[in-house]
Amino acid sequence: MQDRLTELEIKFMQQEQTLEILSEQVYLQQKEIFNLSQQIQILSERLKTLAVSPIASPAEETPPPHY
Repeated sequence: MQDRLTELEIKFMQQEQTLEILSEQVYLQQKEIFNLSQQIQILSERLKTLAVSPIASPAEETPPPHY
């Protein structure tokens, strides 16, 4: 009986350790996801500013004078 109890205690401790490791990994991954989301937002805004070109499209240009 004592051996079974000791074995269960060992398994419980191992599961606690595993749970702590997994919790730490989830925390780190969530932090990384947050950082990546911020970078995506920054890059998205930068892309929007680059998409606005100072050069007018041919449809917006005034026609050249006729000679």
